[in-house]
Amino acid sequence: MTPPFSKLLIANRGEIAVRVIRACREMGIATVAVFSEADREALHVLLADEAVPIGPAPAAESYLSAEKLIAAARATGAQAVHPGYGFLAENASFADACATAGLVFIGPSPAAVRAMGDKMAARRVALSLGVPVVPGASEPVTDDKDAARVAEDVGYPVMLKAVMGGGGKGMRLVHRREDLAGALRAARSEAGAAFGDASVYIERYLAAPRHVEIQILADAHGSTVHLGERECSIQRRHQKLIEESPSPGVDAELRRRMGAAACRLAAAVGYVNAGTAEFLVDAHGSFYFLEMNARLQVEHPVTELVTGRDLVREQLRIAAGEKLGYGQEDIAWSGTAIECRINAEDPDQGFLPSPGCITRLSAPAGPWVRNDSGVYAGYTVPRYYDTLMAKLIVWAPDREAAVARMERALGEYQVGGVRSTIPVLRRILRHPDFVAGKLDTQFMERLDDAPVPGRHRTVALIAAALAAYERAGRETPPAAAPTVSAWARLGRPGSSGSRPR
Repeated sequence: MTPPFSKLLIANRGEIAVRVIRACREMGIATVAVFSEADREALHVLLADEAVPIGPAPAAESYLSAEKLIAAARATGAQAVHPGYGFLAENASFADACATAGLVFIGPSPAAVRAMGDKMAARRVALSLGVPVVPGASEPVTDDKDAARVAEDVGYPVMLKAVMGGGGKGMRLVHRREDLAGALRAARSEAGAAFGDASVYIERYLAAPRHVEIQILADAHGSTVHLGERECSIQRRHQKLIEESPSPGVDAELRRRMGAAACRLAAAVGYVNAGTAEFLVDAHGSFYFLEMNARLQVEHPVTELVTGRDLVREQLRIAAGEKLGYGQEDIAWSGTAIECRINAEDPDQGFLPSPGCITRLSAPAGPWVRNDSGVYAGYTVPRYYDTLMAKLIVWAPDREAAVARMERALGEYQVGGVRSTIPVLRRILRHPDFVAGKLDTQFMERLDDAPVPGRHRTVALIAAALAAYERAGRETPPAAAPTVSAWARLGRPGSSGSRPR
């Protein structure tokens, strides 16, 4: 089959750049990587057919520079640009600049990005279609006084949200009016750094709902389909940790209604390419539209595994003007897929980033285990960007088997030199509520309050062993007494009291 493009530039880094490179290689498309000074030896740079330096480590001087990205595409003869997620993926001005430069932007049109990438505009579209939304403001807040007025009207607690972008950046939960001004400054600063737009709006905070999203695909010929839902409720500070498809809290009828709403939203703005409609679902099964992510999602692999459709390949086909070639009746779901995000963070220290050199790396394998990674042994995780190192994804015929497979795979995953989220992911999988599928956005609060199985016993054993070792070091055995090893003094099973031979 003739590839849709001969050469494509990937305006991103890390595992998503690697993911796109692999899809392109299978389709016969040459790839161009871009890299900052901190990413000179990154995996996506090593795997691409060509690589172009684009500046210093700070994202504002490299990955967020539309001029440098377009110059790199022109210099290498690329025909198209894939933005990945984050950085400029939902920036309409960047999509416009690509079109002006004669480059195909792998994503929706600039008009659709503005309509859906801007959460305020997306809310207005949803309201016009009768799709329920979370109560909140219809415009970004302008200053502290405006924010205080809107928050009083909406009612505390409230959520501050960045108008552009996603991934939990620029979000703050505010319970009291005296905390609003500080939270607003923090949200604006984070949003501006992540997306180049510091605009923030306010909506009511819904306590303990499920966070469920619907994947859609739309071509330029009027066809729009949804590929079902993903359960994304396991979050910490609005950053997702584990996702799965299908959701254990969504039945066929709710899937149909949410899928239809997502497709209506996309069709209303002439949306073309891959996109995701995010919803909150309450305990009664009522759903509320949050936003449309006008890009590929981090968690897209779980949808790929239950539908058998390569979303990056579909993005490239659609961007080249091809028809989907199938309808909603052709979409089928099989089994359960679960994804765990392996981040370079220290769960025991408040999930602080853990940059540094990866001294050891051994990824799990086996049937239906997938590891989407952007790192390797010897690679140094930089401190400038998102902490995501890899995504571990498993599939099984049912959810119980998928949970067991993921727990086994996490047990095999070895990362040395940096701390990772693997220990907390294993705790989550063993929690009774997770096993039972009782998930909501407050799950991590329950996990933090739950005792860790065996932790106190382990600490006590370590303390006793250290005390015994210290006592043994202070004792002077009688001259005629046989030599006894420290191992024996600690009472280890199987110790004989004699020197090892």
